[in-house]
Amino acid sequence: MRRLIVERKFSQSALAIAAMLAAVPSFAQSSVTLYGVVDNSLLYQSSQTSLGSTSGGHSVVKLQTAMLQGSGFGMLGVEDLGGGTKAIFKLDALFNANTGAQAYGGAGFNRQSWVGFTNPQYGKITVGRQYSPYFSLLVPYNPVNYLGGFVGAHPGDVDAMDTIWRVNSSVAYISPQFAGFTIGGMYAFGGVAGSVNSGSTWSGAVQYAAGPVGIAAGVLRINNSTAGGGAYGTASTVNSNGEVGISAVTNGYQTAQAQQRVAVAAGYTFNSAWDVSATYANVQYIPGIRSAFTSTATFNVAGAVLHWHPQPSIDLAASYSYTRATASNGISDPAQYHQGVLFESYSVSKNTVLYALQAFQRSSGKTLGTAGAGDFINATATIGDGLSPSSSRSQLAASIGVVHRF
Repeated sequence: MRRLIVERKFSQSALAIAAMLAAVPSFAQSSVTLYGVVDNSLLYQSSQTSLGSTSGGHSVVKLQTAMLQGSGFGMLGVEDLGGGTKAIFKLDALFNANTGAQAYGGAGFNRQSWVGFTNPQYGKITVGRQYSPYFSLLVPYNPVNYLGGFVGAHPGDVDAMDTIWRVNSSVAYISPQFAGFTIGGMYAFGGVAGSVNSGSTWSGAVQYAAGPVGIAAGVLRINNSTAGGGAYGTASTVNSNGEVGISAVTNGYQTAQAQQRVAVAAGYTFNSAWDVSATYANVQYIPGIRSAFTSTATFNVAGAVLHWHPQPSIDLAASYSYTRATASNGISDPAQYHQGVLFESYSVSKNTVLYALQAFQRSSGKTLGTAGAGDFINATATIGDGLSPSSSRSQLAASIGVVHRF
């Protein structure tokens, strides 16, 4: 009898729990993915000196993190809201694999931190710190896609095609693909009282991809928060919208009121082993009433990459780029930069890659020094983006490294 009472009570409890669960609304499926990359290498540079210096450079051998990919980790979250719509977020942090320090001090999720919605019919909208459409729609065809930014980027990354250009306080939209076309737009708020334009950044881009052919074009405009106050802000490394700082190529134009970049990129895949890509960009550093230079400084940048993938485990690439400034601010012999890069990699496994990079650059002509107009200096070599500039017209860099992804 006692056993019967217990079983009856258990049955009643089970029915009650089932009824209660049926009354609770069902929640959409969601997931969070943790991922990361660790990249470290041994680097040789034929000449290294501090930014703005034109003497005292010496060769150096050192450990260098993130030569091919940025060392970092992140979280990607997705929640299915029904009807094809999903809520999404991304939190992504970069670090130095040799010291454990943050890549950018004071920024926890310094690569990306955004939240938004995506739908296959209507596209994706995100808000936060993120890449501009100028980068995200052109990246399949730019050299960083194959060679990494440290040596693969064009001199000083003057055309902003490296992964380090991210925009704070931004709203971005990327459309779904329609007849091969994808479009994107972004606006970043400057947060300056009494002004909508000051400190803002905006970008727009379009991409067409069909079969073996791809082409994209984009524009990126960065407005200063104060007229002539420096496109990189008072810290001279990051402006109010998170853009990156000064290189030896643009050191004399750091007080620009605005920067503008217009670029086109294209690629063609011959077969499973061979493909080629090319880019062209027109870059302008525009002075304001308090800038240290008086006329717009323009850089034209062109480059191409030949990529060979003979086996699933082997990747090889070679690139060449030419960067030329136009005559301005009293310079009649403007700076020119020739840069060549070689890349080799071998995939030990699905997640681990051994790689090697070699780069050489030769510069000529004049550019502006830190003081701006009237401060004429020889243009010195500065390979890619992130390596210290040379003290001379030439620079050689070579590295061997390992990347592990998880």
